[in-house]
Formats: sequence, C-alpha cells, structure tokens
Amino acid sequence: MINNKIHEFFMSEALKQAKLSFDADEIPIGAVLVYQNKIIASGHNLSIAKHDPSAHAEILTIRNAGQYMKNYRLLNCSLYVTVEPCVMCLGAIFHARVSNLIFGAYDPKTGACESVVNLKENKELNHHCVIHGGVLEKESKTLLQNFFKNKRKKP
Repeated sequence: MINNKIHEFFMSEALKQAKLSFDADEIPIGAVLVYQNKIIASGHNLSIAKHDPSAHAEILTIRNAGQYMKNYRLLNCSLYVTVEPCVMCLGAIFHARVSNLIFGAYDPKTGACESVVNLKENKELNHHCVIHGGVLEKESKTLLQNFFKNKRKKP
C-alpha cells in the first residue's frame, strides 16, 4: 500500500466528487479510481437524477474506469470512496478485481466492509482486495451529517 499522505490526497479528490453530489441534492458520496498514481475515473452519487438505484459513486466510477482501461478488469487499481461501500458496490469492486479499496467514513447502516456485514472476511468469495478504512473519516462523516441535517430542516 501507499503512504497516508497519498491516501489523503486521493481521498480529498473523492471528497470533491462527494461535494458535487451534495450540491445536486444527492447523498454526498464520491469516488476516484487510481492507476499508476493517476486518477483515471471519478464519480459521485446520482441515483435520484438518473432514476437508478445502482448509480452509486463506486459503480459509476468503475464503469468510467472500465471505459478508460478498455477492460472490465481493473487490476492494479485503487478505489478511493468517501463512505464504506454497501454490498452492491463491494460486489462490483470485487468483480472488477480492484486491488485496493480505501474509504473514509464507516457506514453503520449499510457498510459491507465491516460495519453491518464483513464481506472482506468471507473466504468463500472468489476475489478480495486490500481494504483500508478511516482515511479523512471526519471530513467524509461531516459532509454526510450536514447533508442530512439540511434535509431535516427542509419542509
């Protein structure tokens, strides 16, 4: 794995994507996919705008990366996402063969890396990746909390 400063740099780029979701009144989650220390794809939640329950930041980023790489396998890539992925997204990450997953805030409601279920420990799955959580956790968590606080204030 790479050092924390690099993790923080790429997570800050994912946070920029999350802010795009925030501004679009979508749940603020963002992601970037890195290959050879270069961002090759990015995405942010667009489920409401696209009328698509699968339009999560991770899925959109993986789709964009596949187009960039001209391959559905994303070997030797690292995905940075601001919130712990759900089961759907972690499944896509595993199927794409992403090598490293780095996330910010833990998700006590739908997190599939350890918060609700722990798919990273399920040895029956045919692929895993190295998972590291808590990078810029406070910033990711604060963005989510502010989003939902604003939602509760609206009539």
